[in-house]
Amino acid sequence: MEDARETKTMKLKEDFYLRTDVVRIAKDLLGKYLITNIDGKKCVGLITETEAYEGVTDKASHAYGGRRTDRTEVMFGRGGVSYVYLCYGIHHLFNVVTNYAESPHAVLIRGVLPIEGQEWMCERTKKAKANKAISDGPGKLTKAFGINMELNKVSLLANDIWIEDRNFKVLPNKILISKRIGIDYAEEDADLLYRFNLLTT
Repeated sequence: MEDARETKTMKLKEDFYLRTDVVRIAKDLLGKYLITNIDGKKCVGLITETEAYEGVTDKASHAYGGRRTDRTEVMFGRGGVSYVYLCYGIHHLFNVVTNYAESPHAVLIRGVLPIEGQEWMCERTKKAKANKAISDGPGKLTKAFGINMELNKVSLLANDIWIEDRNFKVLPNKILISKRIGIDYAEEDADLLYRFNLLTT
């Protein structure tokens, strides 16, 4: 794993999100840094796991077939905003909306590696130590980073939640590509290789 210290930091701009290939974006998000700054509690994590959801043609997507509800409407907007929803009434899940308006693509952020703000992560999760396990799942990372419905439909270009490029080098042989998790209902689309893991050890 490359050392990302002392590299140039840059918040991802809108053109990163306004691309039509959501699978490419899901892969490109590996090695970027998810950041929240809530009530002065700044947390930073290296994105290590993502899943792509390809909108109206993807049976695993909330927007499959053009389905529009109060929950999914944010996906039909312009890319570069957050899509947060409550899963099973328990866990908040954080997605990045991509593509142009009316093309409801999104990337689920499934795991991050804690980098900064571990004290806040421990406070939120009531854990003694903020190791990899504190944020290596989509529901775990949102709890550690303070992501809830208040951060739904929020611009990722603003200052509450955003993603940075710190010039972390991701080597192709460090990316594990596989099927998505928990979408057996998606029939043949459950076999799509739209899940990406960055191997950090």
